[in-house]
Amino acid sequence: MTGPGTPTRAAKKEERGEGGEELTELHRRYGAPLLAYFSKRLRGSGDPDDLVQEVFVRLARRGDIGNIRQLEGYIFQTAANILRDRARRRSARREDDHVSFVEEIHGNEDLSPERVLLGREAAHEMLAALRELPPRTRAIFVLRRLEGCRYAEIAGRLGISASSVEKHMAKALAHLAKWSDRI
Repeated sequence: MTGPGTPTRAAKKEERGEGGEELTELHRRYGAPLLAYFSKRLRGSGDPDDLVQEVFVRLARRGDIGNIRQLEGYIFQTAANILRDRARRRSARREDDHVSFVEEIHGNEDLSPERVLLGREAAHEMLAALRELPPRTRAIFVLRRLEGCRYAEIAGRLGISASSVEKHMAKALAHLAKWSDRI
């Protein structure tokens, strides 16, 4: 029976340096197949070496590797679980929606108070230009440009033809182009 502060069998084994050879042998035997397994499934969206390492970290935490009957199956089931956990984390964090900051693309300019003020003024002027549009034209512009709806979807929502949606969009874009020339 173990209590708080009492080392587990795996911890005692680790302290004595036992089990390291067993993990080293498993890594020698299964490292390359696991690397191939992860590489095939990741297709460039991650580092397979990190995932191979995670398999062996989980095996080391488990401790009693010698008691596993179907070791190869257990190792690859652990690998599959790691992929599922990774996919769940990526989905929960919406990682695919993130854009990495690249200085060459995004620039490295500081946001000075003057620049912030100019941006706010431009946004207010743009909103004023949008308010000048007829309500239906403005709604179509917002649905298309801000909400990303397709013309057919907008037409269905508003009960008009897709060609009417196109005409309203052209009218909105022409109005905003005139507005941008005024600045």
